Amino acid sequence: MKSSIRHYSLSDNLKRVISGERETVFRLLESRFCVEIRTRLPGLDLVPQEGADLSGLLAVLDQLKIAARNGEILDASQLERMLGPKETSEASYTELIPDSPVFRNRFGISVSAKTPAQAELVKAVEKNDIIFAKGPAGTGKTFLAVTLAVASLERGEAERICLVRPAVEAGESLGYLPGDLKEKIAPYLRPIHDSLSELLPAEKLKRYEETGAIEVAPLAYMRGRTLKRAFIILDEAQNTTIAQMKMFLTRLGPHSKAIITGDTSQIDLAKGQTSGLEHAMKILQGIRGIAEVEFSATDVLRHHLVKDILLAYEQNEQKK
Repeated sequence: MKSSIRHYSLSDNLKRVISGERETVFRLLESRFCVEIRTRLPGLDLVPQEGADLSGLLAVLDQLKIAARNGEILDASQLERMLGPKETSEASYTELIPDSPVFRNRFGISVSAKTPAQAELVKAVEKNDIIFAKGPAGTGKTFLAVTLAVASLERGEAERICLVRPAVEAGESLGYLPGDLKEKIAPYLRPIHDSLSELLPAEKLKRYEETGAIEVAPLAYMRGRTLKRAFIILDEAQNTTIAQMKMFLTRLGPHSKAIITGDTSQIDLAKGQTSGLEHAMKILQGIRGIAEVEFSATDVLRHHLVKDILLAYEQNEQKK
């Protein structure tokens, strides 16, 4: 019926930006919310179909419009990840899409949460001082953590960033690697350097590193230190021992934050050793100011086959 049509006000420019290539975003929304979206006239005409969720669609459109005005554009695949499973409750659509980016990288491109778990991490950092982010590789947890740290430094909220990793790798030892200590640990720290290089211009990154505003180091370098007004990230934390994790967590000084990331399905510690990440997440549950964010295969941002591979491994583990 004609009276069931709902008009949604949207400028031609925002309509073009939000719709995606060949209006793929609108086609996704039509399928998801069972509402036909007509775009020929000014604004949008929304025609509910059987099983329509018009209020959910309106909530998402409102967020897409605000995000687009702030320079944050989602393509269909990104939006699909943000929407999550079809069973998502209507209330979950109200704060689904970030209204502003976390940071703009050296190319001026906005970096923001692209999955529900990433959005949860951003919110957790706003409200807590220690955040555990656990999940498989490819979910963007480390890159987003580094982005949040850089954004904090650029805003003047943190005076320095410390990015650390345990120098542990399956079947290898630092002593057998060529070169001096700096050359030995460089491969372990390369992923963090790559993230920083994507976010900051080379000259600014070099200046930050020379002044000590950004420090990338192996975990062992943290012993005996107290880090004040710092944003600290411990990456690959599944490869810490219980003692190393306790040492790291007790480095936190006043006005500091720490994000601990790891994947407990890829522990490279010697047989019989307990992962410091698993142990800490177990005994620190319920402490105010400490949050946990769980990433899963559905949050994977790499090649689409990576998600299928991770799910296959998860199913195989459950059969054992």
